[in-house]
Amino acid sequence: MPALSVVVPVYRAAESLPELHRRLLAVLEEHPGGFEILFVEDCGGDNSWQVIQQLAAADPRVRGLRMSRNYGQHNALLAGIRAARGAISITMDDDLQHPPEELPKLLAKLDEGYDVVYGPPEHEQHGFLRDLASRTTKLALQSAMGAETARKVSALRAFRTELRDAFASHRSPFVNIDVLLTWATTRFAAIPVRHESRKYGESGYTMRKLINHAINMMTGFSTLPLQIASIMGLVCAFFGLLVMAYVLVRYFTAGSSVPGFPFLASIIALFSGVQLFALGIIGEYLARMHFRMMERPPYAVRERTDIEDAA
Repeated sequence: MPALSVVVPVYRAAESLPELHRRLLAVLEEHPGGFEILFVEDCGGDNSWQVIQQLAAADPRVRGLRMSRNYGQHNALLAGIRAARGAISITMDDDLQHPPEELPKLLAKLDEGYDVVYGPPEHEQHGFLRDLASRTTKLALQSAMGAETARKVSALRAFRTELRDAFASHRSPFVNIDVLLTWATTRFAAIPVRHESRKYGESGYTMRKLINHAINMMTGFSTLPLQIASIMGLVCAFFGLLVMAYVLVRYFTAGSSVPGFPFLASIIALFSGVQLFALGIIGEYLARMHFRMMERPPYAVRERTDIEDAA
């Protein structure tokens, strides 16, 4: 049983995998207790799976999982975390923006008694739009994780593998590892690490995907949108009462109703917009209930490099 399991979701990273493997070995071989490296290929369409098979054939400490289709980064992470054998799991990206040489910092912090340690970058190496989208995602995380923890979230994590027992029965297709970890512990920590520029390929995350991810987190793991809709409804109802009071006072004092179709039309449009907004939020929650009742799995594995697990 290895002490460490490094889980790497792979998406169109055939060029970076050999170097990532080499640098991981240089760091992990100094750690006592042994280790394993799990590459989870998320059907990126390149030859990443063939590279993983070659690495696994040459190094028995490398294991590979191949998804049956593209499920997304967090779904691939969940598959790797559930397959991990080590007492401590580490997750990191496949693009070498997370230097493997920084992993000892996370492990040292974990030894201080924390359950989860994040490695946020000292200086972001993304572009302006990507940074903006990342901040939007972290704002969405605040409703489920708390503001202080969400600000330090990173794809580079080290945590005790036993935490996965808290979400062992999670079968929703909507997955967020950071939220799931909050189901098991509140002992989070973070330590800034070096963040390098991307050397190979392009990021699979776009602004649209990150915004969709933020919406999925808010509606899949939090009731904040419903609370916002309720507050908006109360505010508009109070505003409607004020308008009604104004109309009645005008009628009894001036003896006439309030003239003007534009005023009436604007009030109707305001209330109609709020109602449609609230119905849209409720529809999002109903859609997620529908998917959960279908028991649609968060992922499906097509191939494995380790014959024993496949059997």
